[in-house]
Amino acid sequence: MALAAHNPFWQQTMLRIKDPKVSVPFYQELFGVTLVDEYHFPQWNFSVYFLATLPEGVVAPAPGTDEAHAFLWSTDLTTLELTHNHGAEEDAELKYNNGNVEPHRGFGHIAFNTEDVYAACEKLAEKGVQFQKKPDEGRMKGLAFALDPDGWWIEIVKRNAGCTFKHEFNLSQTMLRVKDVQKSLRFYRDVMGMDTITEKHFESAKFSLYFLANKGVGGDVPESAEELERIKYLFHPVLELTHNHGTEHDDSFSYHNGNTEPVGFGHIGFLVDDLDGACAKLEEAGYEFKKKPTDGNMRNIAFVYDPDRYLVELIQRGATSF
Repeated sequence: MALAAHNPFWQQTMLRIKDPKVSVPFYQELFGVTLVDEYHFPQWNFSVYFLATLPEGVVAPAPGTDEAHAFLWSTDLTTLELTHNHGAEEDAELKYNNGNVEPHRGFGHIAFNTEDVYAACEKLAEKGVQFQKKPDEGRMKGLAFALDPDGWWIEIVKRNAGCTFKHEFNLSQTMLRVKDVQKSLRFYRDVMGMDTITEKHFESAKFSLYFLANKGVGGDVPESAEELERIKYLFHPVLELTHNHGTEHDDSFSYHNGNTEPVGFGHIGFLVDDLDGACAKLEEAGYEFKKKPTDGNMRNIAFVYDPDRYLVELIQRGATSF
């Protein structure tokens, strides 16, 4: 693994939001996540909010404090980062690209697991949540896609009954569409050090799913668990790579990375022990950077492109200022 010495850990998925006064409570109140930290950068006109499903017994420090910053950047949790560009809430015309509409498909969804999809969706609907798909609709019964206030798709998935944790919901997935899955696996598995938990191939529908997680997470899965059931045991989220067969042979084909117009999805991010060393290794391996650690105004972070040109943030583990 190229970055093995730098201990990479998938720590965040970033989505842009229009109004944090709407989106942050939406996830807190409906999906039970905790606001573990927040940063405000008035000089650059944006704020970020980090949400996570906390293990039982874990209490996060008050968000925005030095203690919260230390917790966030040394955590073994994968967070949902909501980014608010100041003033966006006042723009009646603003709508973020959710990644699921042609010709700007790319990012697909996040997901939460729960014990009973039907009951959970009924409860969400009673509270006014809109749905792209309810669990009894379409060909795939028993799973649903709710919509958050910005139109981000949230898959609702039934967790395995053998799970030992009892949260009503746990943050469970980030899905990205990829053009050439072998290149993507080399990047996320062989370079960034993620483990492949399982994969599933739908030959008649001509697509495949690959589920990766931080190293060691798969130890929660019984050996007897099969294919997609494997991810339903996990407390920690998985990165789902969706490959539509044949796209790798089309030189003109590409997915939208969410950071050119129309913008939407931002990035996923990894903590590393040595940011400079990790960047040097990635550059040596031929990966292109959007931002190196010394570029721009913010320190202790970098942005590299994955094979589909999705942005991948690298963050110095233990850093608390930027």
